[in-house]
Amino acid sequence: MTTWPGGKRIAIVVTSPFETWAEGTAPQYGVHATNLRPGQVDYAGRKWAEYGGNVGVWRILSLLDRCGIPGTFAMNARCAELYPQATAQIVRSGHEIAAHGYTQDQLQVYMTQTEERAAIRHSLDVIERATGTRPRGWYSPALSFTEHTHGIVADEGLLYHGDASDFDLPRLTRENGKPLVAFPATDFSDNRVLRASPRVLLDVYKDTFDFLRAHEPISLIGIAIHAHAGGRPLVVAVFDQLFRYFQTFSDVWFARAVDVAQYVFDNGDLTRPWPPEGARS
Repeated sequence: MTTWPGGKRIAIVVTSPFETWAEGTAPQYGVHATNLRPGQVDYAGRKWAEYGGNVGVWRILSLLDRCGIPGTFAMNARCAELYPQATAQIVRSGHEIAAHGYTQDQLQVYMTQTEERAAIRHSLDVIERATGTRPRGWYSPALSFTEHTHGIVADEGLLYHGDASDFDLPRLTRENGKPLVAFPATDFSDNRVLRASPRVLLDVYKDTFDFLRAHEPISLIGIAIHAHAGGRPLVVAVFDQLFRYFQTFSDVWFARAVDVAQYVFDNGDLTRPWPPEGARS
């Protein structure tokens, strides 16, 4: 397979991690330069994270709907419980909801295999109860997957996971004897510019797009916009410009992660010109 559907050259997948943290905790990163002493409750950090459900997710939904771009919301299941209106609107707008753990600080790498299996199933169950549809994709919180994660995901009947970082096009793999699409993680997400100019995102993604379109016959660009960090006006303003630039090209496929994964599942792995012709074996 050498092209995307309809002969498109570049697939662009916009993923919005919609995250929350356990009660009384906050992200270990943020826009503030001063760190509190260990054990101190970070009230400012907690409020900063809550922006995602209160405002950010809505602004990202508005951006995607205004541009006519389908997205994937990688959601902590707890967000479905805390923000039912936003969850319902994601579904109504035709976007995908993928599972992203229960909370963002529930890291699988610290779990036993039994605990991890229960945690993954619980996350899927919570989202299914909230939306009426079981997720088809899994994104490990903070990429904290273990040697067992993707086998568990395959056992649960999912189509894909979004934890891959060893290649940049989706691949059809087998886990525990079952087919599972491995979807590449985003290389340069919005939280890279928390303490820098968001315009860096415009430069990075525009240059990447131009390079891939000029030199590679089939490619994928994954863009992550966190609801609590990237859903703010100073970041969304940049992505608005970026998306409108992409839309001036007719050979771009804007797709949800589930759509790309299904295409690979149905048609087989994509082909790339590697190694270059004439390279020594």
